[in-house]
Amino acid sequence: MSTLADNLSAISARIASAAQAAGRDPASVQLLAVSKTKPASAIREIHAAGVCDFGENYLQEALTKQQALSDLPLIWHFIGPIQSNKTKAIAEHFDWVHSVDRLKIAQRLSEQRPAGLAPLNICLQVNVSGEDSKSGCAPADLPTLAKTVAALPNLRLRGLMAIPEPTDDRAAQEAAFATLRQLQEGLGLGLDTLSMGMSHDLEAAIAQGATWVRIGTALFGARDYGQP
Repeated sequence: MSTLADNLSAISARIASAAQAAGRDPASVQLLAVSKTKPASAIREIHAAGVCDFGENYLQEALTKQQALSDLPLIWHFIGPIQSNKTKAIAEHFDWVHSVDRLKIAQRLSEQRPAGLAPLNICLQVNVSGEDSKSGCAPADLPTLAKTVAALPNLRLRGLMAIPEPTDDRAAQEAAFATLRQLQEGLGLGLDTLSMGMSHDLEAAIAQGATWVRIGTALFGARDYGQP
């Protein structure tokens, strides 16, 4: 196949190596292919190489690709900021949402999830680095938000997500991911998902317990392929 399959092989090797270095089963870390701005043809190619889970940030772009790829058994994850007027379509067309950061959004997703679909898998996004420019709830607000969201019908609270402040310092990377892991453990809700780590810091994330790593650049390349 093409360079995309080669990229997938390289990423899979990095994930396996990082898991083994952390004393973890590589199968405990799942790859979420971040396909925002990439064409449906690239998703189709990556799926043919064995990937089923794809993350999208932009709703309309995602819906267009979902329609184009409706013949494939793909699992769709919404990973971008969520506006209230987008919750209905997200609730109807996605399997996972990693970026819930306030109760209003969770309530709307719960109310608007179609009755015939399985509960929507939810991760709460936490602003572990305290950046003003980042979405995510404050760590201090997390316990109340998590308990309330866990009780909503039509949703299944799975875990937490974070996008820490970028750094090349491995110790700083691990510290940010450790914060998210510790926050999750402190909730005492038996959650099973930590969505953390991207192309540049997946090793640090896996060392601290990541179960989903969200990989875009290292998989699809930095070039914008344009809209589907």
